[in-house]
Amino acid sequence: MAGIMAFLMTALVTWLNLGLPPDFVRHWLQAFAVAWPCAACAAFIAIPVARRATGLIIAVIGE
Repeated sequence: MAGIMAFLMTALVTWLNLGLPPDFVRHWLQAFAVAWPCAACAAFIAIPVARRATGLIIAVIGE
């Protein structure tokens, strides 16, 4: 999931910043190579927090 999000978001941000120059794909892939590991680390931190928050919300709703 982190890879897909990084892939799509880097495409969008690269396009917004550069338009569509002839070397767009090269710039996009460079941005993706940096973003994917960052997105994976963020996901490893966020997923447990989101699971706990979801559990708490479900517990409150179930009461």
